[in-house]
Amino acid sequence: MQTNFEQFAVTSMLGHEDSPPRLDGKLRFAQDWERLAFGVALALSRSGHFDWEDFRQQLIAAIGEWETAHDLNDSSWDYYERWLTALERLIIAKQLVKPEELLAHMPGECHPSADAEAMPENRST
Repeated sequence: MQTNFEQFAVTSMLGHEDSPPRLDGKLRFAQDWERLAFGVALALSRSGHFDWEDFRQQLIAAIGEWETAHDLNDSSWDYYERWLTALERLIIAKQLVKPEELLAHMPGECHPSADAEAMPENRST
């Protein structure tokens, strides 16, 4: 069951390029980390750490960057990878976490070194 804020957040994205994947009208998460990333973004916004529209704009930008760098038929497309990139960028921009703290908590394949090359916008997916 969704709260009023969650309902607002999801419906504000319907019909737009940042609309989350759905199956039979419900949000679709293929992996647990996708559900977690979704929930973290909602919780941080709901608690006032950033405006939902700021997150949406980061997500739209992350999607646009992927589309610019890839063929639209590229099978490597992953909506929640873009979601995670947008969330990581925003929590760094809002100084909720330092880049090096974020790197320290990324899985090994995502942080080959603790430098800017490993940041979300610089890593390949």
